Amino acid sequence: MNDVHTLVGAYAVDAVDDVERAAFERHLLDCQTCRLELASLREAAVLLAAVEQVEPPVRLREQVLAGIGSIRPLPPRVVPEEEVEVAPERRRFRPVALVAAAAAVIALGVGTPVAWEQLTDDTSQAPTVSAGDQVLAADDAEEYTQSVNGTEVTVVRSRSLNRAVLLAPDMPAPPAGKVYELWLDQGDGMVPAGVMTGEEETVLFEGEGDPGTAVGAAITVEPAPDGSQAPTTPALLSFTFKKA
Repeated sequence: MNDVHTLVGAYAVDAVDDVERAAFERHLLDCQTCRLELASLREAAVLLAAVEQVEPPVRLREQVLAGIGSIRPLPPRVVPEEEVEVAPERRRFRPVALVAAAAAVIALGVGTPVAWEQLTDDTSQAPTVSAGDQVLAADDAEEYTQSVNGTEVTVVRSRSLNRAVLLAPDMPAPPAGKVYELWLDQGDGMVPAGVMTGEEETVLFEGEGDPGTAVGAAITVEPAPDGSQAPTTPALLSFTFKKA
């Protein structure tokens, strides 16, 4: 067992085996930091009974599972004994914040252990959600998928956010001296919406186009590095959006 401190979250929700439970309970006798953390987690568990369960977007669960495999858990920050005794109000753990974080994990139905330090350490910066992730998690997200040479490319649009994002994890590189250019079909013509080199997996549609009212999208091959103001080649892929 590398660091018994990290068992506090699992212990609080009875997710440890007998060996881990015995080791952690011995550790609690000498670690006031873990005792305080455990008390806060139990407070949060009581408050969770009042949390209203909501159905999360389907893509949100996929994003959390993907993040678990790529985000390194943070070790606990040990608070000196004298600091806790003199200023107990400086405890790291805030039950209200724990309720919100724990409720989100429970609502997702994720059956994978989550590092509680990441949820409870109020010294860390709040995670930022990219515009592309907001589109993928939107309640009104619309997906349109096309294939070219066996490669699947998906456009996801949210009318409420007035944004669209392109997902192309296996896109091959364009010919030398060329880029892929994204377009939004506004009904009366194509509007430039950004370029990609083939290395990107996710590209947000940008520019003067209006994703919320566009009737479709397309990808063409254009001169590097900035593309063209109007398509100069036939569409490599085209997508037709459903009407409102």
